Amino acid sequence: MAKLMRLDKYLVEMNKGSRTQIKDAAKKGRIQVNGVPEKKTERKIDPETDEVTFDGQTVSYRAMEYIMLYKPQGVISATEDKRHKTVIDLLSGENRSDLFPVGRLDIDTEGLLLLTNDGDLTHRLLAPGKHVDKVYFAQIEGILPDTAVEQMAAGLTLTDGTPVMPGKLEILKQWNGGNHVGALETVRSDSGTAGKSAGAEILLTIQEGKFHQVKRMFEALGCRVVFLKRLSMGSLKLDPELKPGEYRPLTEEELELLGK
Repeated sequence: MAKLMRLDKYLVEMNKGSRTQIKDAAKKGRIQVNGVPEKKTERKIDPETDEVTFDGQTVSYRAMEYIMLYKPQGVISATEDKRHKTVIDLLSGENRSDLFPVGRLDIDTEGLLLLTNDGDLTHRLLAPGKHVDKVYFAQIEGILPDTAVEQMAAGLTLTDGTPVMPGKLEILKQWNGGNHVGALETVRSDSGTAGKSAGAEILLTIQEGKFHQVKRMFEALGCRVVFLKRLSMGSLKLDPELKPGEYRPLTEEELELLGK
């Protein structure tokens, strides 16, 4: 038998309103439990066996929720903010009210972001000691030193003296004033290089998540990141079908790979 919980807690977690709003809805007969109107929101229910409806719609209980979001630029990785739209603001009201982003992407960074209410999984993905790979695609300005790959692999010291763990740098494309030094297929469709000053497109794999880390790593090499996109985190890879701002639940296969 599942652990019993208060009806109002059940509906608040399923994002149907605050406790005060839930209590008001119950008084108006908008909530039913097993087909019977329920006005006492403090009553206990079994989330697994009791059927709860709100305004005639069944409210299914999900103890844990896992959502893959393609975070767009201009949105912050937070649960609430008074000045900017947050990644939680992108979700519909059908998702749990206690979701939070696993780690953060800067406001001008896009790409893969996992939203969940699973604290244990969050720790496993973010703790540096767990050695979870995070892969980023970046477009940078400036000339990479010939030893850039080796410097990343050895572990850089940032310009403020902060050391970072080793990273794997793969240079996809380089150009110098529009002349290609080498090229592979890129993951950014609008990255024409003709007429541009020196720059490069790269993949970088790191296992940390320090503040502005990828940008600061390239600053230490004398370059500047002008576009940044996270492609993967551990076994979880950004769905190529998702557009910026879109999201979907994780598949059973993705959950299994994450150990869930």
